[in-house]
Amino acid sequence: MLSARSVTVGHGRTILCTGFDLDIRPGEIVGLVGPSGCGKTSLARVLAGLAKPLSGQVLRDGPVTMLFQSPRRAMDPRLTLRRSIAVCADGEVGWEALCARADLPVSLLDRYPRQVSDGQLQRAAIARALVGEPKYLLCDEMTASLDPATTAAVAATLRRAAADGAGVLFISHDLPLVDAIASTRKVLTS
Repeated sequence: MLSARSVTVGHGRTILCTGFDLDIRPGEIVGLVGPSGCGKTSLARVLAGLAKPLSGQVLRDGPVTMLFQSPRRAMDPRLTLRRSIAVCADGEVGWEALCARADLPVSLLDRYPRQVSDGQLQRAAIARALVGEPKYLLCDEMTASLDPATTAAVAATLRRAAADGAGVLFISHDLPLVDAIASTRKVLTS
C-alpha cells in the first residue's frame, strides 16, 4: 500500500495542506480533488518521493511513477516516442503489448513529440510510466488539456492499469470524471 500519515506539504515556509492521510491499495483508483493551490500536486510529488513532506510520513511498498498534466513539458522534444519510453525500461520492451496497454498506436513510436497530438503524447507518457512496471501511478491533472473522447480513452487506460494491479491516484478538477473513474474520492482543502 502507498500511505500518507499526517502529511504536511508546502513550498518553503508556506503550508499548503496539513495532517493529510491517504491510502492507495494495489488495484484501486483514488480520486483527489480540491481547489487550485491547495497542494494536490505538492502532495503527489511527496507521495512519489520527488519532494519531502514538511512533516508526517509516507510509506511505499513498491515503485511509484508520476504522470504530469503537460506531456509536452514531460517529454524530451529531441527524442522519438520510442526512445523516450525505452530510456525508462529495465530491459527489452515488448512494444506491441505495451502500446496495447497504453492505447498508443505502434505506428507513432518513431515520431517526435511535435509530430503527435496532445492525446497521443499523453498515451506515450502513460506507456513510458507503464514500461517500468510501477506498483502505483500518480496522475496529476493528466486529462486537463484533452478533448472528451481522448479523456475517456485515457480513463479507460487507467482502469486497465488498476485492473492489472496498479494503485492509481487520479488528481482532477473534473468531479464527474473522478466519480466515474475512482472507487474512492478524497478532498484536499487549503
